[in-house]
Amino acid sequence: MKPPRTIQISLPATGEEEWQAVREPLMTGWLTQGPKVAAFEKAFAERHQVKHALAATSCTTALHLILAAMDIGPGDEVIVPAFTWVATANVVLYCGATPVLADVDRSSFNLDPQDVARKVGPRTKAIIAVHLFGLCADIDAIRAAAPGIPIVEDAACAAGSGYRGKPAGALGTAAAFSFHPRKSITTGEGGMVTTDDGALAERCNQLRNHGASISEEQRHHGPRPYLLPEFNLLGFNYRMTDLQGAVGLVQLKRLDEFIDERQRWADFYRAELSAIPWLRMPSTPAGSRHGWQSFVCYVDPDRAPMPRNALMEKLQERGISTRPGTHAVHMLGYYRDRFGYSPDDLPGARDCDRHSMSIPLHNRMSEADYGYIVDALKEMA
Repeated sequence: MKPPRTIQISLPATGEEEWQAVREPLMTGWLTQGPKVAAFEKAFAERHQVKHALAATSCTTALHLILAAMDIGPGDEVIVPAFTWVATANVVLYCGATPVLADVDRSSFNLDPQDVARKVGPRTKAIIAVHLFGLCADIDAIRAAAPGIPIVEDAACAAGSGYRGKPAGALGTAAAFSFHPRKSITTGEGGMVTTDDGALAERCNQLRNHGASISEEQRHHGPRPYLLPEFNLLGFNYRMTDLQGAVGLVQLKRLDEFIDERQRWADFYRAELSAIPWLRMPSTPAGSRHGWQSFVCYVDPDRAPMPRNALMEKLQERGISTRPGTHAVHMLGYYRDRFGYSPDDLPGARDCDRHSMSIPLHNRMSEADYGYIVDALKEMA
């Protein structure tokens, strides 16, 4: 029997204004990285209180740019949380370095600073701190656990999030954001590097454009547009298009509106579902602004009426899309086979992999949608 409604795990909140925004690049013919990307970068830097923002094709390529600009390579180690999207660890391998997986806290889903301290070694060149699901990692505790080690923020989920009065993206040496459609704001695909380090920003700027000494826009508007630039670095093609930049400008104007709406419904979920003894609600520590990219619960395996996967199947039958929060990197085939991990090596990540559950929370849901999800979970309780 067909369920009475279908609620997607996520839908981007786009409309007429984004549609109209792409007209100018299409009409002018400036489709690749140009004035719209530059305007998006400037606005993003101002919103996140950093000196430099550089757009890229994805958060993955933004992270890769940062590590490459930091000269991380063979023989180096980078500490990465074991519970994160696989790209966080993959970018370390792209540089020829070694990802060292650290465990996560089961309540926040973020890096466990105590395990970070245990994993620091003489070859540690950076720590990637993921702000998972929009909750900033405990940067002060991580910094105390590894004094002097640069912190790179994987802020894929954290546009507009904050930690102790500072925005995500302004907490470490550099940060990378995502504009994938499952994020709070989107450009389809796309990413952003943020940093206050001018030299690092300039190196990222060159690396994203094949290593060119100046950008295409600078060359075309300069006195000698007919001359090609110098290429003194081995770079990549990680440039965002002006079509995406135009959409990003519109989306960024609505970022805080989107987060405020998600906050209201996150509060609704927590109020309505907190009485279910086997379903632990996500929390927001004092001084943090949660970006609520996802609303991820933890299903207590000892008290729940059925395993997490069976619960997700029952919800799917009712038209409610769910997902695991993300995955434990050490339990994925490539990392298991290459590095010899077993699930119990990182028990926090293992448990989050098996028992986390994301339920729908996005800016295209109705009050009736939220009520329907709450009623379904209460019936299962």
